[in-house]
Amino acid sequence: METKIEHIIISPGHNFVGHYGKPPGTNPVVHKESVKLLPGFGIEGDRYSQREEGHKSQITFFDLATIDALSEFTGKTIPPETVRRNVFVRGIDLPSLVGKTFSVQGIQFHGMDPCPPCEWMDKMMGDGARQLMEGRGGLRAKILTDGNLSVGAFDLEIISEDNGG
Repeated sequence: METKIEHIIISPGHNFVGHYGKPPGTNPVVHKESVKLLPGFGIEGDRYSQREEGHKSQITFFDLATIDALSEFTGKTIPPETVRRNVFVRGIDLPSLVGKTFSVQGIQFHGMDPCPPCEWMDKMMGDGARQLMEGRGGLRAKILTDGNLSVGAFDLEIISEDNGG
């Protein structure tokens, strides 16, 4: 299967973080064809890029096969922005990248940890969505080198299996 980025999505603000017990926020999501990556911070213009340098949620990757499964489970088309991740891919075993330094389109990343689904998933998509996403919530990664990441095909390169990122 070809490895491909099909969507890149950012948002200037949080709609769920800090909203426990309250309705979600109304910050827009923005679909991009290309984004500028800021090593140590995140994606230019995204809500997480303003956090302290070195945080572990600089960028998130999500497997579109999980969107397909969610759509089948709920019986309705689930748009990618519903899961609030950044880079939507096909053809990558994301959990296998935890603890590895890898390259996508010549940009280096370090896979930090899985993104666990939260309670909002049931509220946004329907009861059972959170459970279906267990172990398939995406990958948090650090951005190690700068560059522009774009929608399109790419070759995934594993650089090392270190703990550094």
